[in-house]
Amino acid sequence: MILYAIFFYLFAGVCVASAIMVIAARNPVHSVLFLILAFVNAAGLFVLMGAEFLAMILIVVYVGAVAVLFLFVVMMLDVDFAELRQGFLNYLPVGAVVGAVLLAELLFLVGTWVIQPGAPKAIAVPIAAGISNTRALGLVLYTRYVYFFEAAGVILLVAMVGAIVMTLYHKPGVKRQNIGAQVGRRRSTAIELVKVKPGQGLS
Repeated sequence: MILYAIFFYLFAGVCVASAIMVIAARNPVHSVLFLILAFVNAAGLFVLMGAEFLAMILIVVYVGAVAVLFLFVVMMLDVDFAELRQGFLNYLPVGAVVGAVLLAELLFLVGTWVIQPGAPKAIAVPIAAGISNTRALGLVLYTRYVYFFEAAGVILLVAMVGAIVMTLYHKPGVKRQNIGAQVGRRRSTAIELVKVKPGQGLS
């Protein structure tokens, strides 16, 4: 039990510290690396709670795909973050309101957990005996929450397409392949016949 508590406080402390460094780091690449560290420690917490499938999904999906996608987008977009920070005070009121709402929700959640510890079990879906963690998660996810699962998939697809589109900006002076122009070539546009007299070069 003592070993379990030590690992819990270790993973939780590193996860909270990494989450703070995600928003505190000045370098966006460092922020993404701290985000990956937070995901790994959150996966450790899932393992301690017996949700090994969620831990593997967190590592494979978020660390292996989403965080790497963020890193490549940050590196390819070449955003001028110094210019973005100049308008920080303009967004401060909106950010303060969002932060206050999130803080109130967290306090309400912790207060409910302290006052009535049995509340999460009361609203949870009962799991039949003899069913593994992964199968129970699939039964709940693809029956009761199937529409939310599909909506989350559409949102991730739109985010992925948007990130790809944002990186496909054309730089001036760089030659690119135009498939439509190649397919639509005709003899009149591809070949020019010039009669050159003896001893006269092309002008």
